[in-house]
Amino acid sequence: MKASRTITIAVATGALLAATAAGTATAASAATVLTAPTTTPTMTEQSAPTPWGPRYAPGKRAVAKGTLTSSQLNKQTIPNISTVKVKGKVTDLTRGGGCGWAVFRVTYLKSDGSVPFKHRSYLDCSYGTPKPFSFTDRNVALVELKVCNERRAGKPSDICLYAGTWKTLHSNL
Repeated sequence: MKASRTITIAVATGALLAATAAGTATAASAATVLTAPTTTPTMTEQSAPTPWGPRYAPGKRAVAKGTLTSSQLNKQTIPNISTVKVKGKVTDLTRGGGCGWAVFRVTYLKSDGSVPFKHRSYLDCSYGTPKPFSFTDRNVALVELKVCNERRAGKPSDICLYAGTWKTLHSNL
């Protein structure tokens, strides 16, 4: 039959102490046995740009693609939030009356703790010529994209905004 022992390990002021259940203690340098950070970072630095797309409108009548960069991830909030920069191009692929829309739904954390969303919309009505766009938002929890093809207007229609599926580009949830 094997004998078993309970060993308690504690790190204090750079020394590693190990004590058996019988109470005898031995010491070793913590640097040779264990390296642990003294603080836990709450903010991470900028990530490399992550490509997204191409994402097409129904019938491949418009396309959008680009990159997303996330920085300053804050894990001390619920939901986790970060600063997000989105760059890309939207291209209309129809000749005639249609225009390509790239519509982003950005969910963010407000100072009062609520988590609303806002839309950012980019329009291109020139067949085959990509229109560049870029935006940066802070305190972001979620970024979603929908690509639509509709007639020229001041804003996307309710059908574009609320019918179909949003594609998630970035989530801290």
